[in-house]
Amino acid sequence: MGIFDKLFSGNKVEIGSPVNGKIVPIDTVSDPTFAQEMIGKGVAIIPEDGNFYAPASGTLVALFPTGHAYALNTDDGAEILVHIGIDTVKLNGQFYDVQAKQGDAVKKGDLIVKVDLEGIKEAGYDTVTPVIISNSNKFSKVEKKDGNVTAGEAVVLLYK
Repeated sequence: MGIFDKLFSGNKVEIGSPVNGKIVPIDTVSDPTFAQEMIGKGVAIIPEDGNFYAPASGTLVALFPTGHAYALNTDDGAEILVHIGIDTVKLNGQFYDVQAKQGDAVKKGDLIVKVDLEGIKEAGYDTVTPVIISNSNKFSKVEKKDGNVTAGEAVVLLYK
């Protein structure tokens, strides 16, 4: 680690992938709210399996009863929204098995929701999962990763 890295390592917030999968550009998501980054900057992940985890340590500030989306505020000050699939709120919780509850303190890697991805696809919904930093404007730089990821691996780096 060079002197530059040592100086700035405390100013970096790492957001992990909530799921195993492949990162795709956020602007390819069919929902314009996510694609145009209206809520905040982020990435989209095509999930390979149905286990969705906390992408960082913090507090689960929102967990929709339907299980299709959850949000957490990290210990480092980032506000993260994980939205499992597009328009999946219409499924009313079918195919989602919530493993946590709103208000929980979570550690990076804690299981939040188990999802039947095949069921969602068969019902006609896209499983692409936007991971949005809703307060990305509070950071000086947002660096997005690409390629295949495993749950917990960094997908977004935020610089204070």
